[in-house]
Amino acid sequence: MFIPLLFGSTDDDAAQRPLNLTNTRSGEKERFTPLKDDFVRLYSCGPTVYGPPHLGNYRSFVLSDLVRRVLRFNGYHVKQVMNLTDVGHLVSDGDVGEDKMANALRARGLEPTLANMRALADEHIAQFLADLDALNIKRPHAMPRPSDCIPQQIALIETLVEKGYAYPTSDGVYFDTARFPDYGSLGNIDLSGLREGARVEEHPEKRSPSDFALWKREESIGWESPWGRGFPGWHIECSAMAMEELGRTIDIHTGGEDLARTHHNNEIAQSEAATGRPFVRYWLHNAFITIEKTKISKSLGNTFYLRHLADRGLSPLSFRYWLLTGHYRSPMNFSWEALTGAQTALLRLTRVMVEELGAVNPSTVDPVYEDRFLEAINDDLDTPRALALTWELAKDEELDPAVKKATLARFDTVLALGLRRAPEPGAKLAVDSLSQSIPLAELPEEVRLLVIAREEMRQHGNYSRADELREEIRAQGFEVTDTDAGSEVRRA
Repeated sequence: MFIPLLFGSTDDDAAQRPLNLTNTRSGEKERFTPLKDDFVRLYSCGPTVYGPPHLGNYRSFVLSDLVRRVLRFNGYHVKQVMNLTDVGHLVSDGDVGEDKMANALRARGLEPTLANMRALADEHIAQFLADLDALNIKRPHAMPRPSDCIPQQIALIETLVEKGYAYPTSDGVYFDTARFPDYGSLGNIDLSGLREGARVEEHPEKRSPSDFALWKREESIGWESPWGRGFPGWHIECSAMAMEELGRTIDIHTGGEDLARTHHNNEIAQSEAATGRPFVRYWLHNAFITIEKTKISKSLGNTFYLRHLADRGLSPLSFRYWLLTGHYRSPMNFSWEALTGAQTALLRLTRVMVEELGAVNPSTVDPVYEDRFLEAINDDLDTPRALALTWELAKDEELDPAVKKATLARFDTVLALGLRRAPEPGAKLAVDSLSQSIPLAELPEEVRLLVIAREEMRQHGNYSRADELREEIRAQGFEVTDTDAGSEVRRA
């Protein structure tokens, strides 16, 4: 049975508001049911620690944290595992080229030894953990490194070879995708199209261009194995470590949409071929963050890092707030204007808790607001609707202040915006621009589209929907005022 949390949902609530998630493997929104009644196994793809993750990477880490918090809100116990890749991820994201860790060491003028790779990983893992804390992302219960799990990966590869799903070559061991009929179930890959458009050089010993490396031979660096000295491929690590920590079948696996077609398809193939069991029951993938419609990518040179926020007087939690204004499966276009609007909204929301309600002792959570919040987050993690509801609650003058404070605090167990903390000293509120109307063309894209949609609703007399869109705009950090000359938009 479910074990309710403090001020949490009861068994009856959970039955009335089931958790529905969009499963990438089926392409459908499905009702979530765990393998075990009240326990969820959650695996999240983590960073390759050759350098700091960019802001685009953090969308997937916030997603994994959101999933964990929503599960807890629903009364589940959760074990979360996230890998920290410190070997095996090649610069091509495929089977050719140098290891990213080794490449980063050479850029520093250092030899790519195991000791140096370990030191580089330690450095970036420490910063990554500090960034997780700054974003209110709960640290996963286990964060294994591939370099610490070499025996488990070798054992898994041996199983695949014994079962006929993998074959040795002169440079390592490859998975035979033709032996796994369900290969490509995430994104419905056309293998014939993959062969025609393969972006890696043809390997004369590979049976198919879609076959992928399980082990790469490398005499100068690595570990001993039945196939020679070398290191594991990028994909085998997640299967080995996930099954080591969570068992042969896990409930939920999260990651960025760029991982679905290759990395996650490969995880499915090698895991299910080895065990004969389903590897993951629910796959969740977040969309990209873009800049001018282009994906944020280190290779494209359009990256920003968490440290850049402070340079502009923005807090990490304003970035988290901005991420929550978009649905995780929808692309978001990054702009400093959008982050500034998010910080303005977050500061105002925080001041409701700290200044207006600071001296109030919280009482019980309002059941109507809580049920509406549960309805939003259980509908495929609809954070834009949850944020709009949070603003509606914050502005509700009819609600008892003690109940309002308790309910806002309850919402924040999922949103994790630090509402009970005073605003950070470095955070700036652009007071001088609050009274200025902002031209439509200068608004962040997400806000501009909401304003246009709201105006269309007003013109068609759908004032109820127009009011809902007003709340969504407010959640983005902007306020709409209707005048005889039309709608004006200002910072909230």
